[in-house]
Amino acid sequence: MPGYFSAMEKQGFEELLFAHDASTGLKAVIAIHSTILGPALGGTRMWPYPTEEAAVNDVMRLARGMTYKAAMADRDLGGGKAVIIGDPCRDKSEKLLRAYGRFVDKLGGRYITAEDMGIGEKDLDWVRQETAHVLGDSSQGSPSPFTAYGVWRGIKASARDALGSDSLEGLTVAVQGLGGVGSRLCEYLAGEGARLIVADLDPEKVKGAVSRWAAKAVAPEEIHARECDIFAPCAAGGIINELTIPQLKCRIVAGAANNVLQDRACGAGLMNRGILYAPDYVINAGGLIYVDSIRLGLKDPDEIRRVVGRIEQRLTHIFKRSAAEKQPPEVVADLMAEERLQSGAKAAPTETWA
Repeated sequence: MPGYFSAMEKQGFEELLFAHDASTGLKAVIAIHSTILGPALGGTRMWPYPTEEAAVNDVMRLARGMTYKAAMADRDLGGGKAVIIGDPCRDKSEKLLRAYGRFVDKLGGRYITAEDMGIGEKDLDWVRQETAHVLGDSSQGSPSPFTAYGVWRGIKASARDALGSDSLEGLTVAVQGLGGVGSRLCEYLAGEGARLIVADLDPEKVKGAVSRWAAKAVAPEEIHARECDIFAPCAAGGIINELTIPQLKCRIVAGAANNVLQDRACGAGLMNRGILYAPDYVINAGGLIYVDSIRLGLKDPDEIRRVVGRIEQRLTHIFKRSAAEKQPPEVVADLMAEERLQSGAKAAPTETWA
């Protein structure tokens, strides 16, 4: 398609694959950004994209983010992602997902898939019937609790840097999105005594949060503008943009969503307003760490949480370097990821972040 080769060259992509199966109606795009450090790992997202171009743009952005996420998480992995064009509530079926699994299998392990929006553990069970290159199915468990744990630890690092203490007791946190990660994050926050403001497109999830944690419910389109200490986006990306930045009434933006910033200029916009941003692919890497740990045979959840907990030290290092170099945190994170990619170095047995 016009422009895709130039985009691949500019962003360093290795492969962009289009998969179609006439019998099931499958239309999927698999993007492999990099395999410098290892096989490309990234979830499969199913979404009713308005155009094919929107689907390709999304998968490329997500795949590149996975490369940086793996590099910053010190995993010997590359970055990839896949999208299936369709409504997961209406178009998803066993036949479609098994057809998709056959396409993944043809890549011979260069791409390993996992769950993402619209695709869950049971869906991956169908994919696994056609390929071994899948992680996070029902036999392995969902990575969401580990993503939430890492985000919680990352929020504590952010609070320590911006507010002077890592205690969240008494702070107000606005959580946008109450899916598998957002709801688990609320458990950690409420358990520490934080006050919650919540929003989700599913009113039942909102009712549950209000009942369970005495959270205050607001409309999804309003939550970013509510007065709070920390805004935690845990839904779709692009919530931080030129329109929403002036509306923010928080000191910290730190959540589980991917591609929180609509573009690079938004990071500078947050910094200019004195709002600390925890780079998304650093703070939300707990799920990737979990599935890669399972791939490598590490199954002790306490040990995996210990590794995920390093996200706190990682962010602290980024914030210190950001202040010293007077660069937004996401710029510093990108530089650190690129340094590792350029060296092609495998992860060290132990990790220290000063």
